[in-house]
Amino acid sequence: MSVLSVRDLTVEFPADDGSSLRAVDGVSFDLAAGGALGIVGESGSGKSTTALALLGLHRRSSARVSGEILLGDDDVNTLGDEAVRRLRGHRIAMIFQDPLSALDPYYRIGDQISEVYRTHSGASRRAAWARAVEVLSRVGVPDAARRARARPHEFSGGMRQRALIAMALACEPEILVADEPTSALDVTVQAQILDLIDELRADTGMALLLVTHDLGVVSRSVERVLVMQDGRAVEEGPVGEVLREPAEPYTRALLAAVPRLDGPLPARRTPAGEPLLTVTGLTREFRRPGGGLRHDALRAVDDVSLEIRRGETLGVVGESGSGKTTLARMIVRLLAPTSGRIEFAGRDITRLGERDLRPVRRDLQMVFQDPVSSLNPRRTVGDSIADPLRVQGTGDREALRTARELMGRVGLDAARHDRYPHEFSGGQRQRMGIARALSLRPSLLVCDEPVSALDVSTQAQILELLAGLQEEYELTIVFVSHDLAVVRQVSDRVAVMHDGELVELADAGELYAKPRHEYTRTLLAAVPALA
Repeated sequence: MSVLSVRDLTVEFPADDGSSLRAVDGVSFDLAAGGALGIVGESGSGKSTTALALLGLHRRSSARVSGEILLGDDDVNTLGDEAVRRLRGHRIAMIFQDPLSALDPYYRIGDQISEVYRTHSGASRRAAWARAVEVLSRVGVPDAARRARARPHEFSGGMRQRALIAMALACEPEILVADEPTSALDVTVQAQILDLIDELRADTGMALLLVTHDLGVVSRSVERVLVMQDGRAVEEGPVGEVLREPAEPYTRALLAAVPRLDGPLPARRTPAGEPLLTVTGLTREFRRPGGGLRHDALRAVDDVSLEIRRGETLGVVGESGSGKTTLARMIVRLLAPTSGRIEFAGRDITRLGERDLRPVRRDLQMVFQDPVSSLNPRRTVGDSIADPLRVQGTGDREALRTARELMGRVGLDAARHDRYPHEFSGGQRQRMGIARALSLRPSLLVCDEPVSALDVSTQAQILELLAGLQEEYELTIVFVSHDLAVVRQVSDRVAVMHDGELVELADAGELYAKPRHEYTRTLLAAVPALA
């Protein structure tokens, strides 16, 4: 028996020239009561647009939605606004990819869950608060009565996702729609959230519609999978069959792009040379809010020592809060260490001021995780790429010429140099970040989670681009990521961070085949594998 039936769903958005963009094109599927269906595809495939349509969330946009979305006998597309509002949360609920933006930063977590429950049940404030505490406890938030009084910024990423799941469960919906619920989480927290959703399904009998670009997550979480491309459903079937023997070339291409823990290790392009950068006893402390004494400080990086060899790719892995990004920022001197020593090309750069650092910065560049926030939205792409050259004294005409050349080198259309970042896709914006980092021809490139927000095929393109650029520009790369399969694919050696400490450092093949530290074994065991 189907709890949800979608027939010929089409979603169109008007374009500036009077035409329309068909984001979802005639999609049909069924979701069985208590079942689990995964929708997968690249960015722009229409999977999230489909999910939003199920709850009528396009109603106040310019989108034109047609087709049938049947919840029992009710068609979401023909119901009035008030009827659709009553359906949300009560019969169908949604959890979003970014819990920080989905939660109101001003209100307490418990108040936000209470409001949802009161809206649909008519319960008193006291009863609604009790329900909020109950569901927070049910999703594994410790000391729920106290933590319900916290605001979103006081929760970790994993705990914020648990809070969103609690909000969705407050009214005991028949269907949970989860849009990329684990893509921003590290592997161990991701495993906890997926296990939690499995437990809740078993206990409540609710159905799950899971939207994701992570085929490993789909493999362990659903019974059936629907593959979308360019707004169309191109393949559907039992998840094991589709992933083992895909019928469509597009599905086969997606699977081929997935990094695997059992895949081939990269061939050494050139032998790694002498140490290019050495850190010794590197430590960074942050003062806790309200704390003034040394023992009130948080030690984000704790006495780390390692060498980065010329020409190699060093992977750095660990969970959120492990210290890997803090270490990366100290390596390029965007963050000063509390203690320890950083030696680059035989020179101590630990205490250099900004004036003395300027020539060094040509050789130390960084590609950031979120190209949207690292690119100025008011400056053209060409100007953003050219700015580092201007800072170093290059004339405007020469800087823009170099920027256009780099756009072409990283696979961007140089004729679009006068466009703005919002006019490009996520993968294209990441290419801009790489081009900007390469504009000064650095020796060392630090990449901080450069592919974590990208779908598997775009991710594969960016990784291939980095490999080609490393050979062409003779780059040394530090690749920071929580994705162990990606790190294995690109790295010569791997460093594992845990609670600010470097707990393991070894050649990639050795570390993945025979991890020595218990924490490394825990990370590897948490990686979802394809069927």
